[in-house]
Amino acid sequence: MSSTERTDVLVVGSGFGGAIAAYHLAAGGAKVVVLERGPWLTGKDFDQDFKLGSSYTRAFDFVVGDGMSILGGNCVGGGSVVYFAAMPRAPRFVFERHGSIGRRMWPAAISRDTLEPWYDRVAESIPIYQQGWNDVSYAGGLWAAACDHAGRTANPVPVAVDPTQCVNCNWMMAGCRFDAKKSLLFTYLPAALSHGAEIRPLHEVQHISRTDDGGYRVHYQVVDDEDYRLTTGEGTIDAKIIVLAAGAGATPVILQRSEPHLGAMPHGVGRYFSGNGERLNTAILNEDKVRDVLGLERGNGLAYEANQIGRGPVVANWDRLDGSLPEFERFSLEQLYFPPGLGTILAQVPGAEGVSWFGVDKKEVLKRWRSWLIIFQMIEDNNEGVFGPPPARGNADRLSQQMLGVGRLRYDPTPQTLRAWALADAECKDILERDGLAEVAAWTNDVVGAYTVHPLSSCRIGDDPATSALDDRHEVRGHPGIFVTDGSAVPGALTVNPAMTISALAERAIPGIVAAARERGVEVTYGAPAPNGGVAARKAAAPLIPELMRR
Repeated sequence: MSSTERTDVLVVGSGFGGAIAAYHLAAGGAKVVVLERGPWLTGKDFDQDFKLGSSYTRAFDFVVGDGMSILGGNCVGGGSVVYFAAMPRAPRFVFERHGSIGRRMWPAAISRDTLEPWYDRVAESIPIYQQGWNDVSYAGGLWAAACDHAGRTANPVPVAVDPTQCVNCNWMMAGCRFDAKKSLLFTYLPAALSHGAEIRPLHEVQHISRTDDGGYRVHYQVVDDEDYRLTTGEGTIDAKIIVLAAGAGATPVILQRSEPHLGAMPHGVGRYFSGNGERLNTAILNEDKVRDVLGLERGNGLAYEANQIGRGPVVANWDRLDGSLPEFERFSLEQLYFPPGLGTILAQVPGAEGVSWFGVDKKEVLKRWRSWLIIFQMIEDNNEGVFGPPPARGNADRLSQQMLGVGRLRYDPTPQTLRAWALADAECKDILERDGLAEVAAWTNDVVGAYTVHPLSSCRIGDDPATSALDDRHEVRGHPGIFVTDGSAVPGALTVNPAMTISALAERAIPGIVAAARERGVEVTYGAPAPNGGVAARKAAAPLIPELMRR
C-alpha cells in the first residue's frame, strides 16, 4: 500500500491564475489542493512599515536576473495582495501583435472580442470600481493637469478597490489593512475554500514527476515562516491534473526542473519572457511652476510638496494606445506612487551627466522627495527574456531571509524595445517639462537591469508549437493534464496593467481543464456562478464553452 497523499487537482500558486482555477474546479466537485510558497496573511498582518519581517518583505519576491529583475507577490492571494489594484482591459490591437516572431502571437481563437465575455466574468467576480475625478489623488490630478496643459488626455483608472473603505493611506503594496482592496482573499479564494479546496501556505513546489497510473506527482518543500532560505520538511502529492500558476518567474523554472522526470519540455518553456515593457520615470517638480503654470494649490502656500498620500495609480494617459500606430510605438503612461526604498535608489538625477543614481547630485534630489511625481510606462517589448538552467531550489538563490534572490533570467533588450522605451521617455518629458514645470529622467537600469512588476509570457499560449509552450487551452504541449493559467501564459506585453487579462484568460481556460479532468476520471462539472453568486455574465460566455471543452 502507498501512503502518498492524493488529490484530483493540484494547483501551484494562489494568485489570479491559481485562485480562479481552484474555485471553479472545487465548485465543480473536484478535490483541490493549492500549494502556495508564501505565507497566509490577512488585514491584521499587513504592516505599514518597510522593515525586515514586515508584510512588505514577507509578501514580496524580488529576484535579480541578468538584465531584468522581477518584483512579484509571495503570499496567499499572490500578486492581488500586493498590487495597486489597477484593472483595465487590454486594448484591441494587443491581440493582433506580431512581436519577434513576425506573425500573430496570439492563438487564432483569442481576440479582444472572444475574450470580452471572460473579462465580463471577472468583472462579475471581482468588484471593480471605475474611479471618477472626485476619487483621484492630488498627485493623479497634477498628472492629469500636466497632460491637459500639454494637449493630452487623461483617464481615471478602474481599480479593484472599495472607495468607501479606502482611507488613502497608500500602503497598498504591503497589503491593505482596511480590506478596501478587493484582492483574491475576498473573492475566489474564500469561495474555493467554501467548496472544500485546501490552501497550504509555505509550500514551495520543486518539480513534477509521473506516476505509474498516468497521473502526476508534485514534489514540494515546506518553507520556514521567518527565513525563506530554510526548509522545515518536504513531501509529495499525487494528482490527476496539475495547474501551474506560480507566476511567470517561477512556473517555467518548475517545468525546467521537471524535464528530467517528465521528458522534454516545449521549446517555449522559459523563453519569450516579457516584462510588460515596464519602465519608470521620475519628474522633479518645480513647486512655483505647479502653481503658476497649472494653477494648482493645496493651501497654506503649498502647490504640491508633501502630498504623497493617496491611492496607487489613479490617472493614466492612453493617447498612444492607438491601433493605427506601428507596433512598438504604442504605450501607456500611468501616474504611480512608488514607496521609498527601491524608488529612491533607482531614480536618476534629471539633467545630470553620466550615471547619477548615487552621488552628491542624487543626495540633493533626495531632499526634494516630496516634490517627485513618478510615471509608469508600459510599452510593447520584444519578448527578449530567456531562463537559464534552474537553481537547486525554488526560482532563485535566496540572498536574504525574505524577499531577495538571484534568478536565472537573462534579458537583452532588442533595438525595437529600446526605441519604444525612448519614445515613451520622450513623451513623459514633453508632457512634464513644458514651461519649466518639471525635470524628468528615467530610472537607471545599471543596478538591477530592467525591472517589472508584471512578468509575462515565459510559457505562452499560441498556435505555433515552435514559439509557444501551451496550446490555446493552456495545456503544456506534450504533457496532457498539465496546465498553466498565470501571467506566463500571456503571449506578450499588454501596454496596460495585466491583472484583468490574466484573470480573463484563466476563466477561459477552465472549461478545457474540466474536460481534461473528466477524461482522467475526475467527477467534475463546469458551470459555477461567480464567487458572489452572480450569473449574469455567464450568458455571453455560454456559446464558447462547447468548443473549449472539446478534446
